[in-house]
Amino acid sequence: MGVGSICNRNVATIEPDADITVAAERMRKEHVGDLIVAEFRDARLVPIGIITDRDIVISVVAKKVDPESLTVGDVMTTELLTVREDNSVEFALREMRRYGVRRVPVVGSLGELVGVLSINDVIDHLGTQLSHIGDIIRFGQSAEARRRP
Repeated sequence: MGVGSICNRNVATIEPDADITVAAERMRKEHVGDLIVAEFRDARLVPIGIITDRDIVISVVAKKVDPESLTVGDVMTTELLTVREDNSVEFALREMRRYGVRRVPVVGSLGELVGVLSINDVIDHLGTQLSHIGDIIRFGQSAEARRRP
């Protein structure tokens, strides 16, 4: 199964030159813990970084830096892991573990941003699969009871 089938395609993005306070406000408004930092290249929105609420706390608040003196580009993670929408979920999880990240931008074949895969998306998917397995067991037991009273 490809990552594209379970990723969130409603992606909250921000430009690298935006103020940190704008990023925090957007996270609050969108109810997300991260923003994909992106820019247009050849008419495609391409991810170039990610900024998380933790980045803001660790790099700005904890260091008592004036947030209005910084841009998203000053704080964002630039060594960005991305996965292609046709990569398997297993591949994405291995890479996320290797990089130590809980979310990863998903790109199309031309590098354009198409979604974000988070650990929550994978857990939701696994929960659905486990529910189907539970249904199979229950229906199997019911069918057997009807066939062999």
